Amino acid sequence: MKTFVKKALSKWYICLGVLYIVAVFAMFMIVGKDSYIAIADNLDLFVAQMKMMSNTGTFFMHDAEVPFLGGISRDNLPGEFYFYTILCMIFPDFTAYVLNYICKIIIGVLSGILLIRDFDLKDEAAKGIGFICAFAYGIINVFPAFGIPFASIPLVIFLFRRIYRYGLSVKTIPYYVILFLYPVVSYFSYFGMFILGYLVLAIIWRWISDRRISWALVVSLFVLAIGFVLLEYRLFGQMLFTDEVTIRSTMKDANMNAAQIMTEIWGVFKNGMMHADDAHQYFIFPICCAYFVFLNARYIVKKDFKGIFKDIYNFFMLLIVFNSFVYGIYYSEAMRNLVAFLVPPLTGWQFNRTIFFSPFLWYAMLFIFCRRLYLRAEGKKLLRAISYAIPVIAVFVILICSSHYNDVYDTAYGTAYRIKTGKTLDRLSYGEFYSKELFDKIKSDLQYEEDEWAVAYGMHPAILEYNGISTLDGYLGFYTQEYKEQFRKVIAPALDRMEQTRIYFDDWGARCYLYSGTDDSIVMATKSMQGVTDNDIYIDAKALYDLDCDYIFSRIDISNADEAGLELINTYSDPSSPYTIYVYGIADSVNG
Repeated sequence: MKTFVKKALSKWYICLGVLYIVAVFAMFMIVGKDSYIAIADNLDLFVAQMKMMSNTGTFFMHDAEVPFLGGISRDNLPGEFYFYTILCMIFPDFTAYVLNYICKIIIGVLSGILLIRDFDLKDEAAKGIGFICAFAYGIINVFPAFGIPFASIPLVIFLFRRIYRYGLSVKTIPYYVILFLYPVVSYFSYFGMFILGYLVLAIIWRWISDRRISWALVVSLFVLAIGFVLLEYRLFGQMLFTDEVTIRSTMKDANMNAAQIMTEIWGVFKNGMMHADDAHQYFIFPICCAYFVFLNARYIVKKDFKGIFKDIYNFFMLLIVFNSFVYGIYYSEAMRNLVAFLVPPLTGWQFNRTIFFSPFLWYAMLFIFCRRLYLRAEGKKLLRAISYAIPVIAVFVILICSSHYNDVYDTAYGTAYRIKTGKTLDRLSYGEFYSKELFDKIKSDLQYEEDEWAVAYGMHPAILEYNGISTLDGYLGFYTQEYKEQFRKVIAPALDRMEQTRIYFDDWGARCYLYSGTDDSIVMATKSMQGVTDNDIYIDAKALYDLDCDYIFSRIDISNADEAGLELINTYSDPSSPYTIYVYGIADSVNG
């Protein structure tokens, strides 16, 4: 028993990692749908879409429509072989969401350990510090639906290294098989396309360095590409084999001048961006940058200029700079037009997603620094303790300082607040956001049928989608331009009053919503509706009628309903929900 305890204490970092996973899973399961889960680009997007496919049984269906945005192809949603989709097929929506987070951590840790071991780093520092850094990378609060693709980046690097090392031999076959299946834990348009591009560069690099081409890597390029095509066949079918003109053709991004682009490059280099919020700016950034200066100053003093170019730390920093540069030049209209001209199917494609690979690089650099510090501090216990303390602090920085998708902190804080005060936060919890009991009650009272179409006002259409209500509005980055123009007729009165909203919809349009004619936003992530200053609605009711709209579900008591061509059907509330929902229909007078 003493031997077991001694071994456990010597691997304290593993024990703490396991304890964190168990504690977080237990917290979410105990708190349940009272958990505070990020709404933006999360509950208002993928969670609702997965639930919608579950409600309609369309996970595996072909030539099927899903009931939002007036009815769009199921092929526009994530494929059935994607890991998160599989979780949503098997488990209830909230459980699937939590398991996706837990699996992200596990995949991040295991992938990191595999990659470290592949470098043949067997010292205690590599094992201990490597585990903590891999754990830190695994818990970063990135785009939740694509957390696993973030976490699996070290895995695909590991596979490429093994394939390169073993060449075209029997030993390589298992790695080719895993590589073929890798798209299950990745996503082509966010990661896969860039991984393939980086692989092409790696093949060229090794060709020049080795003076011979690595046919094993060339084969891996085709294996991975075929894996993406087959496992994400729906996505490729929509991108390449349909003649429909989509909103991608009219999407516009900011056209910045050179000074603005440089500011954007520096900003994303230092701070990251919303969907890849690794919190590196608070702690890792100053440490890694200071070491970068020290490292290269030492090379210069020693006149070891070759060392500068051979040091992997410098290579990783160069990649981060490259990713940041690409992110910035995306905001050059000339560059976007060039990409669209060279590859027309990529019109509207956000090629600045190379920034998604930077979080891995920051934490890999942190590992390199801390391990080197440990190895150089032989006999100096304080420095060795610091080399372990730095990545541990990085973990706490992630948990406390992340600005986006910080579900663990938000839920822990919200739960503690409720226990201490007996009150709840003004922000909406997972269960409150969707308010299933309330909408079940509304659907029952209305005797709602699935072929009846609705729109949301003052709330995200995802709430209706989640609850099995077919919507004419919705949030999706890939639907037909024709439908966008049809829906625009509905909201034209509001857009005419709000120039910023008009630009937002006309130049992007992924959020196909009913907009206010007075306020910038009326879809509150809070129980209160304090941001709403005008209860009037500005719509073309006849255009809405032409889209076969049956109901308008509103969180706002519309003050000009009669003038707008609407009539109140009923008002609903429920003790389980903070919402009061006003259900309107289109007045008979609208259609003469």
